Amino acid sequence: MTDRLIVCAATVALLAGMAVSAPASASGTGGLPVAAAAAKDTSRIARLDIEGAISERPGELDWLFPDPDKRTIRDLIDAFDSMAADNTVDGVLIRLKDARLGQTQIEEIGAAMKRARNAGKKIHVFAENYGPGELLLGSYADVMIGQDGAGVSLPGLHMEEMFLADTLKWAGMQADFVQVGDYKGASEALMNSEPSKAWDENISQLLDSIYGNMQTTLMQGRDLTADELNQIMERAWMTTTDEAAEMGLIDHAIDLPNIEAQLKEYYGADGIRWDGRFSKAKKSELDMSNPFAMFSLFTKQPDRKPKRDTIAVVHIDGAIVDGDSTPAGMFGEGSVGSRTIRKALEEIRDEDKIKGVVIRINSPGGSATASEVIWQGVRRVAEEKPVWVSVGSMAASGGYYIAVGGDKIYVNPSSIVGSIGVVGGKIAMDGLYDKLKINVVERSRGPRAGIFRSTSPWSEQERSLIRDKMSETYDLFTKRVTMGRDGIDLSKTAEGRLFTGDKALGLKMADAVGSVDTAIDDLAKDRGLTEFDVMDYPGPKSLEEVLQEAFGGFAAAKTGAAGPGVLADLAAGARVILGEETWAQLQPAMAGLMQMRKEPVILMSPRVLIFR
Repeated sequence: MTDRLIVCAATVALLAGMAVSAPASASGTGGLPVAAAAAKDTSRIARLDIEGAISERPGELDWLFPDPDKRTIRDLIDAFDSMAADNTVDGVLIRLKDARLGQTQIEEIGAAMKRARNAGKKIHVFAENYGPGELLLGSYADVMIGQDGAGVSLPGLHMEEMFLADTLKWAGMQADFVQVGDYKGASEALMNSEPSKAWDENISQLLDSIYGNMQTTLMQGRDLTADELNQIMERAWMTTTDEAAEMGLIDHAIDLPNIEAQLKEYYGADGIRWDGRFSKAKKSELDMSNPFAMFSLFTKQPDRKPKRDTIAVVHIDGAIVDGDSTPAGMFGEGSVGSRTIRKALEEIRDEDKIKGVVIRINSPGGSATASEVIWQGVRRVAEEKPVWVSVGSMAASGGYYIAVGGDKIYVNPSSIVGSIGVVGGKIAMDGLYDKLKINVVERSRGPRAGIFRSTSPWSEQERSLIRDKMSETYDLFTKRVTMGRDGIDLSKTAEGRLFTGDKALGLKMADAVGSVDTAIDDLAKDRGLTEFDVMDYPGPKSLEEVLQEAFGGFAAAKTGAAGPGVLADLAAGARVILGEETWAQLQPAMAGLMQMRKEPVILMSPRVLIFR
């Protein structure tokens, strides 16, 4: 029974309005102006391009085909730290164009920007258009510059939460869930037509914390009081860069070709010398014009062995499932398999050159048994070497279950942690069968054979059995929490409650505020390491392995007229109709519904939460 239970977090979607724009390349049309020849009294300005989504870790084939335009969050943080330590660099220009950063990523990059400023570097941010994300990131800079005549938008934080009980009833289906923890809320979207009192309290205080962190960043960065910020937001929900500069929300509105003149005036220099060393990631050294080099790709294997003292970073990204990890699919993010993670943890445990481990978690939870299996693996490694935890956007439910296996937990101010609770259920589809004129004939053999039937909800006796098993899972969950978090008060933190990272510290749910780089550096210092490498786990895959997975999935997608191929077409249509922002938040819920085909009892997180 317990192997069918999934521990899930109440997941708050990333702010839809928090997409941060990023820079185009410095070469070619639309790039930064080319500086004139170095003159007397020149200032050296480093360019840093941020474009598109920022990943948590290198891609599976980045070791073979590195993309110079693709940066991980650690790449960006390292770039700032390198610039901070470079005495030849006077300042930094960040150009934002179509980057998509979550609030916790902004907080991590912002902390690195602060370190660079403390080292005496001036940081300038330029964006064609400013939304909430661009403004938050720009608040960590010395100067915010906008394209003359472009737009600025800073509305308040709006959340839309979808409740589907009436929709399911209309379709002839009934969600039948059992919940352990009044504040858990993972079944709310399917069971209710409106939020329960406990869930409303839980999600409202979480929204207050997220908005409070947003306000604090803007107020500190722009030297505003709360009243001044509110007055600006009354006008700046939709305005221009010129008006935003008058309000003090940004510093200047200029035309991009004039940015060099602006910087010369700012630095009092005769000229600007652009430094592009920090702007790009590593390029591929493969000669793609050489056919023999092309053929060698199929036999080339990634180097997975540490060469010297190393800190391992183990990534828990996405839903936690039993078995192997899977890549992202049409219904959302990929999954984190317990078998895959345990294999990586055993490799780390047996590798003498690995001196410490950071578990990087961005997960809403998942399978209870998979979370327990990974927790056990974390503790096995901790018997041999220190294991610290870095929470990115979230470590909730099963994600927090794994986190408490570490010796120390780092969070960002807006990281979401907690959701210590259990929800299990199924969808009874008898009404839908009736509407579709489907006659379902049931046949069972043996005790409890039909407990996960789709034709009717649970009886009271069955519901009691389910609750007993989930209570056992909850008891084990809370036992792991109290073992890992000395002094934690479960009466204030458990039963499904959610907290932002800054609140989690006072509740003893976490130990320190800091980015993944902070956790790595602090762990290295704790281990007495001055020179060390950082390796990501699970390790990269060979081209052969990636192709096998890709063609295997392709073949599966083509089987059956009403199979995944048709679903992919429907998903593509929904994506177009609903838009990218809404679809991105509906994906996990759809994935959960699809998972019900193979998981009789699942714990779905209420991820249909849309912030605008």
